[in-house]
Amino acid sequence: MHIASSQAQPDRSFTSPAAMPALETRWADCEDDVRDAQRLRFRVFALEMGAHLTPPEGTPPGLDADRFDSYCDHLLVRSVDPVNGPGPLIGTYRVLTPGAARRAGGFYTDTEFDLSPLAPLRGNALELGRSCVDADWRSGSVIMALWAALGQYMVDHALDTMIGCASIGLDDQGASAARLWHRLCRTHLVEERWRVEPRIALPLDAEPDSDADSDTPPPAAPPLIKGYLRCGARLLGPPALDVAFNTADLPLMLRVDDVAPRYRQHFFGMAS
Repeated sequence: MHIASSQAQPDRSFTSPAAMPALETRWADCEDDVRDAQRLRFRVFALEMGAHLTPPEGTPPGLDADRFDSYCDHLLVRSVDPVNGPGPLIGTYRVLTPGAARRAGGFYTDTEFDLSPLAPLRGNALELGRSCVDADWRSGSVIMALWAALGQYMVDHALDTMIGCASIGLDDQGASAARLWHRLCRTHLVEERWRVEPRIALPLDAEPDSDADSDTPPPAAPPLIKGYLRCGARLLGPPALDVAFNTADLPLMLRVDDVAPRYRQHFFGMAS
């Protein structure tokens, strides 16, 4: 598998913050590294979440793969044993730079949404995708290590925008996802000129007058979505229905200028 080369090559390894001394965060630099990421993705998406994956013909069993992988840079987090060194992979993201997206024929997100309103931003936009963390490591430290590395990557490549999708399970046929969209769009929706439309929309009931009118409490945002919004991300539009993954996918955008001051120094090395 070809590992996408980047326009500017970042340092391929990172030291985790002092609060996370047992983690090693680095970028994949060989096929085996990418296979490890695809194996973790398969465990999380297929075995844990029940996604019906359709990898390219010839993909070995037990891997989540698609045509975009060969264009992406893959970010990896491993636990580190003081004696034995790095251990199994416990977290991953993949990223697609503007140049790599042109070679790939677009972003993965283009397959779920009409991103034409974002045309003015694409030249400096990075796509994030296939984020997952091992079930035994979801305390938050792994995601923080991944985000620190992503922030440095943005700086190294002189990029100013991140886009991607955040998924919500459909265990209740999408009712919670629809209610969450109605709640979050009141406060976290981008200005109209940047709004995108899903290619296959999640069916949305009419917006309730208020959460008080419902017999059930308002749904809480999943931790990953909550973290994105806390950093300054905004919703780009209503969710798409992802049949293969059995999820509602919310399109998100985070611009560096919009990052909350408390995170600017930590993730981007910028003064607030």
